[in-house]
Amino acid sequence: MQDSFIDHAHSKLLRQKAPLAERMRPQSLSDFRGQESLIGSGKQLSRMIESDKISSIILYGPPGSGKTTLANIIALSTACAFVRISATSSGASDIRTCIAEAKRQLSINGKGTILFIDEIHRFNKTQQDTLLPAVENGTVVLIGATTENPYFEVNSALISRSTIFRLEKLSEADIGQILARAISDKEAGYGNMKVHADREALEMLSSISGGDARIALNSLESLVALAEPDGNGEIHISVGYIESFEQQNAMLYDKSGQSHYDTISAFIKSLRGSDPDAALYWMAKMLDAGEDPKFIARRMVIFASEDVGNAEPHGLMLAVSAFQAVEQVGLPECRYNLAQAATFLACCPKSNASGAAFFKALGDIHSKPVAAVPIYLRDGAGTFGSGEGYKYPHEYPKHYVEQDYLPSGNYGPYYQPTQQGHEKRLAAYLSWIHESEPKQQE
Repeated sequence: MQDSFIDHAHSKLLRQKAPLAERMRPQSLSDFRGQESLIGSGKQLSRMIESDKISSIILYGPPGSGKTTLANIIALSTACAFVRISATSSGASDIRTCIAEAKRQLSINGKGTILFIDEIHRFNKTQQDTLLPAVENGTVVLIGATTENPYFEVNSALISRSTIFRLEKLSEADIGQILARAISDKEAGYGNMKVHADREALEMLSSISGGDARIALNSLESLVALAEPDGNGEIHISVGYIESFEQQNAMLYDKSGQSHYDTISAFIKSLRGSDPDAALYWMAKMLDAGEDPKFIARRMVIFASEDVGNAEPHGLMLAVSAFQAVEQVGLPECRYNLAQAATFLACCPKSNASGAAFFKALGDIHSKPVAAVPIYLRDGAGTFGSGEGYKYPHEYPKHYVEQDYLPSGNYGPYYQPTQQGHEKRLAAYLSWIHESEPKQQE
């Protein structure tokens, strides 16, 4: 359920026997690479860690960007008790046990508790609600780590009580430094072995890692483990060796790494291209690799408005229903819900007119003076005279009367319905209400 309250000696022993990626986790901020905007000198997160004044935070970023590493650094530097659980293997009862122990620690010796929850987005609403009272009254300080947007996946009550820190994927230069350190480090890396890596080889590993330090280190570990030392007992990592490595495809694939982004891109482009077979293939690949089905469902909700839009309004309804079904049903049965939504969206007529119209309007907001709301469009319960002169469309033929709803000046038009699917009917309706309709005097 949890690593319990940190036993540093035991942790050191485990670290010595752990995979390279785990052994090379930085133990202090000085060894951490990347995320300068968060942990650079004088930055808020680094000040919180160095002063041991951690408040509830959520670390949000792609895999291998350093979320768990930062939590480990906090664990090693704080005077508070530190408890770690994973949302993939824990439930509400585990949360209650942690909170009860935190209360006991606080009452016995006045010691606070930091509760680190990895993949917090995997907890459902009820499980997250279990945390709220303890976070709110200070029984625990929460550190949540997530690869998903917390504003979608974490309860708003927890969000409002936490500081969100967004981590970016590591640069190739950052990855290169991490790999070089792994080769030279005598305690945790290969410093006591005759391992030599060409600069071009390290650049290649950095490039194919997709900004994920874990993938880069796992790849290096596999290359070293299977390499044949030369006559001097030296292991030479070259570009040619990497290219000939028999397990290259497995090495480069990670369900939460670059393949994650490439495959979801292929899935969305297949939906947009109206190819249900391709969409099903890429979705099956993701699910078989262990992808979070909620991630796929959420992307279809976005797609339903961005690429289908008003050409088929039922697309959004079905996508939202599929997302809700995924939450309620879970794997493996929710694959039926995802397949239904994917095939429907792929076969729908497509239109991006509504989204394009919004960004045209947003462009005017950013490039032109923001106009006041005309008097006749204002709330009639507000300032004296507000709403006066407004024409009520239901009192006119066709339940429509022409009047200016945009501010005066050069604004619009924005929305231009296509001839696709249902949107063709919307275009016909707008054309019909404007036929021979004289503009009313204001």
